[in-house]
Amino acid sequence: MKTLYLECNMGAAGDMLMSSLYEICGQRDLFLKKMNTLFADSGLTLRASTITKCGVCGTHMEVLIDGVTEDATSHGHSHDAEDATSHGHSHDAEDSSHEHHHEHDDAHHHEHDDAHHGHPHTSYADVLSQIERLDLPKRVKKDAAAVYRLIGEAEAKVHGTSLEQIHFHEVGTLDALADVVGCALLIHLIAPERILASPVHVGNGFVKCAHGVLPVPAPATAELLKGIPFYTGSVTGELCTPTGAALLRYYAEKFCSMPALAPSAIGYGMGSKNFEIANCLRAFLGEADAEDDGDEAEDDGFAYDDKVLAISCNIDDMTGEAIGLATEIFLAAGALDVYTTSIQMKKNRPGILLTCICELSDRDKFTGLFFLHTSTRGLRFQTFERAKLESTFEARPTSYGDIRIKKSSGYGIKKEKPEFEDLKTAVLKNECAVSLEDVAKSVR
Repeated sequence: MKTLYLECNMGAAGDMLMSSLYEICGQRDLFLKKMNTLFADSGLTLRASTITKCGVCGTHMEVLIDGVTEDATSHGHSHDAEDATSHGHSHDAEDSSHEHHHEHDDAHHHEHDDAHHGHPHTSYADVLSQIERLDLPKRVKKDAAAVYRLIGEAEAKVHGTSLEQIHFHEVGTLDALADVVGCALLIHLIAPERILASPVHVGNGFVKCAHGVLPVPAPATAELLKGIPFYTGSVTGELCTPTGAALLRYYAEKFCSMPALAPSAIGYGMGSKNFEIANCLRAFLGEADAEDDGDEAEDDGFAYDDKVLAISCNIDDMTGEAIGLATEIFLAAGALDVYTTSIQMKKNRPGILLTCICELSDRDKFTGLFFLHTSTRGLRFQTFERAKLESTFEARPTSYGDIRIKKSSGYGIKKEKPEFEDLKTAVLKNECAVSLEDVAKSVR
């Protein structure tokens, strides 16, 4: 089986992934010509440079805007990581290990510098529109849009807002967009049958920003790495960026040690800074046994995907309407799930076991909501290890309009199903003259 294995021993960023894939691509000239044609109207140019780290030669992809690299446009200022993430970009710091300026928003202080430099912003919908207009195969555009959605959703969650409210700095968007589209195009050209990756080294320490100091991995990166094995290691600095994390999350089927592989090509994608360890991401392309997925051992800390908290109580003195209202309130507050179970309590009283599943970090919030909206005087807490399939959404055109498809995969399983709310909307728009099954069949 044609297998692509990504070795992330020094983290992952969009340009490093693109550089390593470029080295193993058999159509390099076609790739560069295509990319520079796609973004010609935007003044963006992609340039592949050969650099050396610890005596090893590799490729460093530079994205130039109007002939100038993104680091030059920053005028030597440190970037405002907090503001950057609010506009959909990764976090920068003076000690950031890769200096991935294409992933950093030239934010400085928005209310002043944006006005001075005239840097406009663009919405998430505008980014999708940009991708859709590109002269690329449908699959490449679909993949690029899906990666951007992952980034946008992570930024929205970190900042407590919606995907529609996330905005991207125009220069930074072009820079990061080139990375995402470039990786999607290269993988399309290389056409591996499966993609595997190592656990991700994220670095350690803190990221300095204008409004304070953030831990590594930065919040948006940590959100994207949920369920992915990563470690901090001994290198001080930010090794994994949101774009790198999103690309790995979308493309890698599994994070494991490298399987027995007969490589036909090895690519070295170089970062900017120098360390005692070669600052590169390696891509191995070759044939491997279809059943050999590497060792996903428990000592890698990946025996399960994540943990969730279950909060529960017994109730025998609330009406069904009141319990229903509490359920709705918990779900609106961000509960992963809420359910009731019929139980028999002391003195043979019938009762309800009310259970709320939530993130570990939301314990205090839901404890307060339980005491406020139910009659209980005591709660029980349980922590569960959870395995889960990762899900993405795809809008599929039908005779009833676009229907979102939820596609889930992991553990060797792939599933998909249409979103009920979209099916319901289609039925209502047709004045109930069609059934749910009719609309579902049109999707299939």
